[in-house]
Amino acid sequence: MVTDSVCRRGKSFMTRQQKRKLVSRKHARDVDSKSELPLLAYLKGTLPTLQPTERLIAKCVLADPERIITSRIAEIKQASGASVGSIVAFCRRLGLKGFADLKIALAREMAQSALPVGDGHRTGSLFQRVLHFHGECLEETVLINSEETFDQVAEALKKARKIEIFSIGLSYPVAYTAYCKFLLVGLPASSQFDSHIQLINATQLKQGDIAFGISCSGNTRETVQCLQVARERGARTICLTNAMKSPITTYSDLCLYATPSEVNYFQAPLASRVTQLAVLDALFVSLALSFRNRTATRLQQTAHELGTRRLA
Repeated sequence: MVTDSVCRRGKSFMTRQQKRKLVSRKHARDVDSKSELPLLAYLKGTLPTLQPTERLIAKCVLADPERIITSRIAEIKQASGASVGSIVAFCRRLGLKGFADLKIALAREMAQSALPVGDGHRTGSLFQRVLHFHGECLEETVLINSEETFDQVAEALKKARKIEIFSIGLSYPVAYTAYCKFLLVGLPASSQFDSHIQLINATQLKQGDIAFGISCSGNTRETVQCLQVARERGARTICLTNAMKSPITTYSDLCLYATPSEVNYFQAPLASRVTQLAVLDALFVSLALSFRNRTATRLQQTAHELGTRRLA
């Protein structure tokens, strides 16, 4: 936890040394957990945060994993535009010894996965293709989240004195849905639409409270700042994002991931909301089962009252 901060013009800033330590600790955790994640899903999740040369290599791998398995490093150099040294360094950053290990890891992953790779599955109507794409993303979401982290998040929410949910833009409907679901099981949750009010609420959090940030890109300034401020005040921080190693994960004690999507429409990844909502649904079911009797009573009461407002 960051304890020493410099306040300027009403905003909280960390010293350079504190930032380096925080990023270093986070990077160490990422390196330790990297080997547990599916390689292709990990590359998709970290793609926005990679250096330009690394991004070129990652895009080359993601575009056609089967080609990587059967290609020589010189061919990948030509296809990606990166040097041989950069490709080897890229492999080592993934926790692999070199290009040969990358090929082995890809072959093993593709053999074990039931998900179709490449363009072979792009058949059928537009409706079928979009739903099939969502199905793939949901399966990947299962793979990139650990059971241990999920259980820790559920346990933290159960014990929280207060839960404040932070999000803006197209991610805010997901945050509001989380607020409604938490409310149904009797959790002390709240979510504000205005980003300024969100920041004010972040300053009021303290030890025993939860700050829950939701951001598809993981680099939304307002949401990241709210988690930073909440953590400095002693609150525990949780994030749900589609981008691994993004700024929001730096200020989060626990991270849940929705699978990243390479397909973008209007600056919004196609499957991001579906996978985010699926993760929240899983949390809701876990919490509802933990408070089984209380949840059943509350649902009965609300169902009765809401039933009177429905058309016959």
